[in-house]
Amino acid sequence: MADHKIINDPVFGFIRIPKGTLLNIVANPDFFRLSRIKQLGGANMVYPGAQHTRFQHSVGAFHLMSKAVRNLQTKGVEISEEEEEAVEAAILMHDIGHGPFSHVLEHTLISGVCHEEISLMVMEKLNREFQGALTLAIKIFKDEHSKHFLHQLISSQLDMDRLDYLRRDSFFSGVTEGNIGSARIIDMLDVKDDHLVVEKKGIYSIENYLVSRRLMYWQVYLHKTGVSAEHVLINALSRAKDLARQGVELHCSPALHFFLYQDIDKERFMADEACLENYLDLDDNDIMSALKVWQRHDDRILSMLSQDFIGRRIFHVEVTDEAVPAAYIDGIVTELSDRYGIGCEDVRKYLISQLEIGKDMYSIDEDKIEILMKDGTTCDISEVSDMLNISTLSKKVRKHYFCYQR
Repeated sequence: MADHKIINDPVFGFIRIPKGTLLNIVANPDFFRLSRIKQLGGANMVYPGAQHTRFQHSVGAFHLMSKAVRNLQTKGVEISEEEEEAVEAAILMHDIGHGPFSHVLEHTLISGVCHEEISLMVMEKLNREFQGALTLAIKIFKDEHSKHFLHQLISSQLDMDRLDYLRRDSFFSGVTEGNIGSARIIDMLDVKDDHLVVEKKGIYSIENYLVSRRLMYWQVYLHKTGVSAEHVLINALSRAKDLARQGVELHCSPALHFFLYQDIDKERFMADEACLENYLDLDDNDIMSALKVWQRHDDRILSMLSQDFIGRRIFHVEVTDEAVPAAYIDGIVTELSDRYGIGCEDVRKYLISQLEIGKDMYSIDEDKIEILMKDGTTCDISEVSDMLNISTLSKKVRKHYFCYQR
């Protein structure tokens, strides 16, 4: 009888999940829920192939982690069997707290709680179900284990999360610039003084990785149409939440009803078991089914925004290097108010969105990418790259997005 199960992944091929704790995680309903949450939210409105899920990404990140651990072990890095299983379990569960359409709920139905905190809550819930089998995985995830480099494999500027999502999102979106050499990067990893390092001969792969990451952010993750779609959805849920506060009855699933009709902040979420229970009942289907019904709601704003998202009639977007002048915004608000017969205050709240987004290629404030030189010393990538210096790498590109109803 086989001691593992096989998942056929379109990006990496056959992925083996060992029986025991790791397979128990993959088979758990709380983990399988990720198969009903799209990895890229509304990006499929730009790239129709981007229909892949958080489940696929998590399994892919696990696959890369298992390869990274084996590579480090062959180089003499001491990683016990218990630590190997724990770090693989931690990367499997790193996104388990994501809600529908990724980050949308963090901005609307729940205040002050991020998906990383919820992921930790779900890990602790599973740890109770698994009689403590995930205790070490949780310590590594929280960077409370004695070996810091294991945490870096989960969360750093060169973690298995990023190595998977760049390859995977590139594959499914068709944006080839993100197709990084993840196998080469993993082969070049080593550990020095409890820190993850990259062998000097891997510099070009790291340069390509950093450039690819920048291109993927502006072409895919921050594409103006995807940003617009996300804000139509956020505004629709905000309107639904405000109507719920007024006592208007809205058709939705019990789990979505729980968050619409109650104000859930961080303190309540952490203290009330019903919050996590209902949260884990939510996925993309709850939101989509509600929007389909809300298209015909009597409330003009809710029906309009729901129709916009379902029918891909999303906000028009203007992207500029400088902030949009207030007078210009006022003109758009007045025009929309006149056209749709909606008060200017509601137009500003629901029919327009403004945001400023800054993104760099490499953050000097995070765990740095260290290069292991031939003499055994280490240097930051910015010191040894002949293509990318620190000013190029850390320069923050800022763009202003002004989204408004068509």
